[in-house]
Amino acid sequence: MLHQAYAHTEGNYVPSNLFETMQAGDKAALLLVHFGTTHDDTRALTIDAINQKAQEAFPDLEFREAYTSRIVMNRLAKRGVYKKNPVEALAQLKADGFTHILIQSTNIIDGIEMESLRKDIDVMKDLFKEIRLGTPLLYTPEDYRQVISILSQKGKDKTMTVLVGHGTYTPATAQYAMLDYMLEAEGHPDFVVATVEGYPTLDDAVRKIKEQKKIKQIQLLPFMFVAGDHAKNDIAGDIRQDLESAGYQVSVLMEGLGQNPEIQDIFIDHARFMTQHILIDISDKKKAYAADKE
Repeated sequence: MLHQAYAHTEGNYVPSNLFETMQAGDKAALLLVHFGTTHDDTRALTIDAINQKAQEAFPDLEFREAYTSRIVMNRLAKRGVYKKNPVEALAQLKADGFTHILIQSTNIIDGIEMESLRKDIDVMKDLFKEIRLGTPLLYTPEDYRQVISILSQKGKDKTMTVLVGHGTYTPATAQYAMLDYMLEAEGHPDFVVATVEGYPTLDDAVRKIKEQKKIKQIQLLPFMFVAGDHAKNDIAGDIRQDLESAGYQVSVLMEGLGQNPEIQDIFIDHARFMTQHILIDISDKKKAYAADKE
């Protein structure tokens, strides 16, 4: 099902067909941008899987990928696996004659990774006739509702499921708090959110779990695109041990969000949405608003 467009068009997006702007000789490409992982097992189930799905969803577009984590790229390079960063991937697309670029990241929230990606795009945008960037997994309230509907199916009877995200020390961590709030608002008190680095913390999650005195079992679910280092070390390691020390029976559902076909579809729908819409420059929007008021 195509992603609900109304939530975007109420904001800063207006209808604009990417392909109708193309002229003879123009070439379009899809660039999927991932944080990346050094773990082959989760990469096959997540990054490789959505790469394949994206190619099937946009068969007329040249497909490319890029990684953003320097640590991941350096470690992979030592193993003979080379991944381009967004600037390098865009430079190659320019060299290959592409004029219209659709970019979709597999970021979960609109945080520092999205900010960094936008800066990379800003550096390269003048090399192309048009570049469009899709939104991360969680952007509009409708995105949250869709994700909650999907993940609520992972719940277990008499068990509190803790969605453990990466988190951030910037104000963007409020997006995890919004997810936590909406889980309860949407009727899922058996779900709670915690982050490895940010807010809500594990202590915040435990405090909510203690409010339900009958809960003795906890299921940890990585709220990350891949089940890599954080999932295997922090979630299945430190966090699990802390909760077990507190007297809970703990299980870990070791799967990244990216291996869930329905979650993959949200990313694909965000990319598809951007083929039909364009983001309004905020300065232009304010000028138009002011002119209308005058």
